[in-house]
Amino acid sequence: MKVAGIIPARYGSTRFPGKPLALIQGKPMIQWVYENALQCEAISELWVATDHEDIRQTVLNFGGKVIMTLEEHPSGTDRCLEAYIKSESDADVVINIQGDEPFIKPEMLQSVAHQFEKSHVDIATLVKKVEDVETLLDPNKVKVVLATDGKVLYFSRSPIPFCRGEMAHEWLRCQTYYKHIGIYGYRVSTLREICHMEPSALEQCESLEQLRWLENGKSVYAAITKFETPSVDSPEDLKRIEETHFL
Repeated sequence: MKVAGIIPARYGSTRFPGKPLALIQGKPMIQWVYENALQCEAISELWVATDHEDIRQTVLNFGGKVIMTLEEHPSGTDRCLEAYIKSESDADVVINIQGDEPFIKPEMLQSVAHQFEKSHVDIATLVKKVEDVETLLDPNKVKVVLATDGKVLYFSRSPIPFCRGEMAHEWLRCQTYYKHIGIYGYRVSTLREICHMEPSALEQCESLEQLRWLENGKSVYAAITKFETPSVDSPEDLKRIEETHFL
């Protein structure tokens, strides 16, 4: 099985234009992501998929591989497919690596790739055990219900399952909850298929793209990880992670 890593790196972020080029300790954020992903032994080829010449040139300057893609993609998933096609890769699996997680750990990517050793897996992702009630009740932290074999039964912004007869602050004592860590791997055939699916009712209800895949019958499996790395959505996030990571 051959695995390709693709890092979507869009220039025009609403909250942080040019985010992939933001410097962390003098190094562009996209370079941090690329160099950490490159350490994952399961990934045999790695590309940045961007829509902007400045990002392309930056990647080339640090010795990375880059593919220019269209500006108007609705999601990183669609950008990954265009990059995969243009790369003329023969990889069986594509891992979508978030371009705004500069401290992504290669072990996390390895766990995603490992899921595809099971032939029935269409899509793989990661989850982490919820440790506090604040996370459990936060609608911005997506929760995941798993079958005993790791198959994802549902993603939700709500704290699921509901522990009947217990106050919410006691739920973690009664049940193990998982939150979603947003890294995805796809079999190439599945990636081609999901990029042509229409938005689904569940997806629109919860504003979660991954529900489209479940609603269309795709088998999504999650590996449990102990890692969670910070993402950068704003200049304030960038300042915060610099202060905490390099203390």
